[in-house]
Parts: sequence; C-alpha cells; structure tokens
Amino acid sequence: MTSLTTSPSDSLWVRRFAWLLAGVFVFRLGFMLLFTANMDLAGDEAYYWDWGRRPDWGYFSKPPMIGWLMGLVGWLTGNAEWGIRLAPLIFGTATLAVLFALARRLFGAATAFLAALLILLTPANTGLNLFFTIDAPLLLCWSLALLLFWFALDKPTCLWRWAALALTIGLGTLSKQMMLAFPGLMIAFVLTSKPDRHLLRNVPFWASMLIGTAFITPVLWWNTQHEWITLEHTKHHFETKSLSFSKWLSRTLEFPAVQALVYSPITYAALLVVLFYSVKHWSRMDRRAHYLIRFSAPALLGFFSLSLRQKINPNWPAVFYVPAFILLAAWFTGQLPFVARPFWKTWSLRVGATIVALAHLVLLIVFFTDLKGHKKLNEMRGWAETGIQAGQFLDRVPRPENTFVLATGYRYDAAQLAFTMPQHPRTYRWERSGRVLSQYEVWPGPEERIGDDALIFKNGNAEPRPLFAPLTQRFEKIESLGRVEVKLGEGNTRIFDVFLGHKLLSWEKPGTPKPKALSTEH
Repeated sequence: MTSLTTSPSDSLWVRRFAWLLAGVFVFRLGFMLLFTANMDLAGDEAYYWDWGRRPDWGYFSKPPMIGWLMGLVGWLTGNAEWGIRLAPLIFGTATLAVLFALARRLFGAATAFLAALLILLTPANTGLNLFFTIDAPLLLCWSLALLLFWFALDKPTCLWRWAALALTIGLGTLSKQMMLAFPGLMIAFVLTSKPDRHLLRNVPFWASMLIGTAFITPVLWWNTQHEWITLEHTKHHFETKSLSFSKWLSRTLEFPAVQALVYSPITYAALLVVLFYSVKHWSRMDRRAHYLIRFSAPALLGFFSLSLRQKINPNWPAVFYVPAFILLAAWFTGQLPFVARPFWKTWSLRVGATIVALAHLVLLIVFFTDLKGHKKLNEMRGWAETGIQAGQFLDRVPRPENTFVLATGYRYDAAQLAFTMPQHPRTYRWERSGRVLSQYEVWPGPEERIGDDALIFKNGNAEPRPLFAPLTQRFEKIESLGRVEVKLGEGNTRIFDVFLGHKLLSWEKPGTPKPKALSTEH
C-alpha cells in the first residue's frame, strides 16, 4: 500500500480520487436504496417536500432553494422517495469533487486525496449524503465559492471568475442564511492579506459580493408580505434562559461533544490542534494556509463562544470545517511549518473508518432484526403504511371533491400524511395555540374551504378520545370514522384517530390579532 505522505504525480492521485469517488458513490447508492426500502423520509424531508409543491420566494424558516429543489426532484421522479434520497448523494458527491479541486489547487493532489478521505470518514458526511436538507446545497455552494474566490484571487482580471463567484454566493444565499457570512469573510481576508489588499480597489471584487448578496432581495420582499416570519423564527434560535451552573455546564459541554461525534473524535481533536498551532505559528504560515485559517478559525471560535450562552445546533458551523479539513490534510502531508506526529493521521483514519463502518453495520442490523422498532427510529418508520390506511379513509368520504385533509399534531404529521397518502392531498394543520409555528400556518388555511368537509387526523392513544372542543365547534357536526394503527415494533404503535368534520363553518387564521375591547384612555 502506497503511503499517503509520498508524492507520486498529480495525475496518479487524481485517478485514485476518481476511483475512490466512484466506488463511494456506488456503495452509497446501493446503501441508499436499501435504506429507502426500510426507512421512510425524515420529518424535515417530508416537510420540505411539501414546500416543493408550492414554489415561492420564501418559507417559514428557510430561504426557498430547498423547496425549489424538492419540487424539481418530485417532478423528475414522480415524487419517489428514492429520488429525494438520490439528490443529497449527488450534491454530496459534487461537494467532495469541488473540495478535492480546491485542495489540489492549494497543496497538490496527494493532499487533496487525503482531505477527501478524512471528510468521507466522518458520520457527518454520511448523513449529508443520505438526508436531503438545506445543508446539502449550502455546503456545495460554500465549497464552490471557496474554490472560485481563490481562482479570482489568482487572476483578478478574469471577469468570468468573479461572475461565477457572484452566482455561487447568490445560490448559496437562497439555500441558507449562513451563506451571507461568505462576503464578510471575503472582505476580512482581503483587508488582512497584504498581497491581496489591492483588491479593495477592484470593482469586480465588490460587484461579486453585491450581486451575490442581492439574491436575498426577493426573500426579503416575501418576508415583508408575511410579517418577517423568517426573521422572527431565526430570532428564537438566539433566545437564552437562566440555568443552574450544572445545567449550563452540561449544555456548554454538549457542543464540543456532539461535534466530536459527528466529525469523529480523533479527527475532531486533530482539527482543533492544527487550527491552534496554525494561529500560534501565524507568521510562518504562507498565503494558502492563511486563506484556510481565515475562513475557519474565527467563525469556529465564535461558535464556541456562543455555546457559552445558548444551545448550538450541530450543523450550524458545518461550512467552517470545510477549509479546516484541507488544512488538516496539509499538516498530515508535511506542508505546514510544524510537524504532525504519525499518531494523528493514523488514528484519525482508523477511528473514522471504524465509526463509519459501525454506523452502516448498525443500520443493517436494525433493518433485519427486531431492533427496527426501537423508539429512536420510530419517527422514520411505518409512514408508508400509515399513508395507505389514511388514504383508504379519504377514498370513502361522501363528498371527495369537497373534502380536505386536516392534521392536529406536529408539522411532521401533516407533511408525512401529505407525502405518503396515495392521493398526495393538500394537507392543512390546526395549531392549538393559535400562533404561526410552521409553514402550514403561513399558507392559506381552511378558511379557503368554508362549507367543505374535513378528514381530520388526531394523534391517538391506547383508548380513543374525542376531538378537541375548539376544533369541533368549527364544524356543523363531527363524526368518528375509526383509527389508523401501524405497528412500529414491540410495544410501539403509531395511532391516529380519524374524524369527519361536516361542513366547515368558520376558521380563524393563526396569528390573526383578536379584537380588542374599546378603551376610554387617550
């Protein structure tokens, strides 16, 4: 076996990478098909799929790209589950190819191969290629923007490079708000990099950022029409509450612990070490390393600081690990001014490979044993059967053309019913609090179906219970039709009580201000 620290020709390492990428793609394609045959869509995937049926310039919590992509995938594959799962695999494979191209441009193909291998051997990358969420298009756009910005730095007179960068920033901005950080990092790099400071007088440099960020304009316009709902939702991520010291410590330590899990423990530790030593030896590092450090270390440090005051979702800092992995590979291949002990590379690869292999093995065991009913997996099981049973109720309603589907539970219930029922009905949701808590409350609700009947699905328990009184009062009468019951494993059953609401009388859209009593105060 050839050592990864040797230096054969670039073409050899490019061929090795091509074989690696092809082999991984084929393996993941086969595993994805097996996974799809045994597990249903995750709640977010079904939710975003429902977005795709109503393309718009914005949605409750996200910019529109994931909805557009879901709509395109649904149109191309006939709303097939394998199609939704194939999309992240294509995005993930393209992202890895772009990262290889960037690392090769910076440090050569041998280092690029190792960077790709280190990324492949993380649970985070496995999940990225299996679940279709907003992170798949974001990471592709971010990685491509890193490559194009470096190209533009090398040849700032080439307008197409700046134009391609502007388009990539724009598409990334439509994918996730995090992309808006990229132009800021571009400015910070140019300001602090003496060889590149002349770009402050470069018109295409500024134009690429302005044009790229301008893609957010229609999203902002959409929000003005919907009471800035996306901003309101985003603000909730930064709310804090008072905690005891023990709970604060537990929450704070949770962030690095989860990061170590998703990026593999030894690899994660190595990432922190190489970033620390890179900053420590800053004056000895060259422009290539400075580029990667500036696009990773400050932001990651910022997330560590933020974790001291609030909970951090594991995927938030994902894009800032991208350049850090390339820097780590450069350290392992001896291209940085400080030497990496063999332990770091050897055990990063060994532990990463072991964890990824075990993750796939555990899933295979789950597929073919009684563990398939474990409560942690119930959310993604049994929805296909649930949809079939629910669809049978819809087939038997007395006024099929004048009957809509209404879910009373969490947003995932409405989304999963919409996806798995054979009729793919437009599904509405009743929010008990009267607040706007999901896209279902942003869209027009049953107020557009006054006079129609409603097939209502309510989360059930062991014993049937009546429908909520405030909902019952909105109909001329309520009729109990039966139950949807799907076994998920030993002692676990998904239950929906099913009702038919005859002739909707009234509906108050969530978030509508209630009338205030007249006041005599001036």
